Amino acid sequence: MIAYLVKKVFYTGLVIFGVASLVFALFNLIPGDPARMLLGQRTDSLSLSAARTDLGLDLPIRFQYLKFLNDLSPLSIHNTSDPKSRIYLDSSIYGNPIKLIQISNQKVLVFKRPYLRRSYQSRQPVTRIIFATLPNTFYLAITAILFATIIGIAMGIVSAIKKDTLIDKFLLINSALGMALPSFFAAILIGWVFAILLGDITGLNLTGNLWEVDDYGEGIHLQIKNIILPALTLGLRPLGVITQLMRSSLLETLSQDYIRTAKAKGLSKTRIILQHALPNSLNPVVTSVSGWFASMMAGVIFVEYIFSWKGLGFVMVNALSSYDVPLVIGCVLIISIIFSIVNLIVDIIYGLLDPRVRIK
Repeated sequence: MIAYLVKKVFYTGLVIFGVASLVFALFNLIPGDPARMLLGQRTDSLSLSAARTDLGLDLPIRFQYLKFLNDLSPLSIHNTSDPKSRIYLDSSIYGNPIKLIQISNQKVLVFKRPYLRRSYQSRQPVTRIIFATLPNTFYLAITAILFATIIGIAMGIVSAIKKDTLIDKFLLINSALGMALPSFFAAILIGWVFAILLGDITGLNLTGNLWEVDDYGEGIHLQIKNIILPALTLGLRPLGVITQLMRSSLLETLSQDYIRTAKAKGLSKTRIILQHALPNSLNPVVTSVSGWFASMMAGVIFVEYIFSWKGLGFVMVNALSSYDVPLVIGCVLIISIIFSIVNLIVDIIYGLLDPRVRIK
């Protein structure tokens, strides 16, 4: 089991390294000058040169890449005599880094929190911006997956019980439409119908956040209704998948011998389904839920922007429009890390539950 765990952690690290390298390469191939984006189009050449030096853009691309990896790595080598490197030992950014080895008089190996640099626009640390908005994204993703799981299981049960009836076909068509509908189009359609056309009836807002300040600025109030439309939009695709998985798994379970035995004993249909068939039919659903929760971190980008939900996706789109490279890279890395960690946890659980997975 230890060897299996080490291998999975190693593969996860390789994925994160690959994503970081790919993102760095892409943003260095895209035309544009971050220094000019930072200072404006009418700035003088002397200010531009100073800004490029401050951002490290005057270095050759290979040194920029090595410096980028050194910033991200928990184990970093820093030159204490370099004024630019002193910021890497700042406790406000790294949270009291631990000095491990004094390599030379000027170089030291430290264990620290990954440094994602500062935003070009706000000059705030990228980690501070991300962790201020990340909870909103988690609230939205958790709400969406709970909605998809509860409703999807219920629809799958009904579809299996009413197999080959009009209700079954109606639910299957709706689940297929939910899987085929892109998130950005679904967000526009759902927002237009429920917030604009039927807004007076539903009372739902097209834009808003979970916590909002009142008009007089006197307090922060919880607005549950603002999460309904983005969670509904984000949960449509996993809802369709869970519905069909639940239906297929339940139909297979209902054909087993022990179910026929339970029927022969005279147990009610409701008791057979809820106590005997349902628990044994949830394995593929649990697998799907764990995978979809990680995938939601990518789909949430379009949904948050359309509904102005101040989460990680909303920040990322705004950073892309302003060419705020450090903030975009930070958002992509955080999403990749979350996706990789969730998949790693699922793999570990599979390895604990089924020894055959470890052998393979």
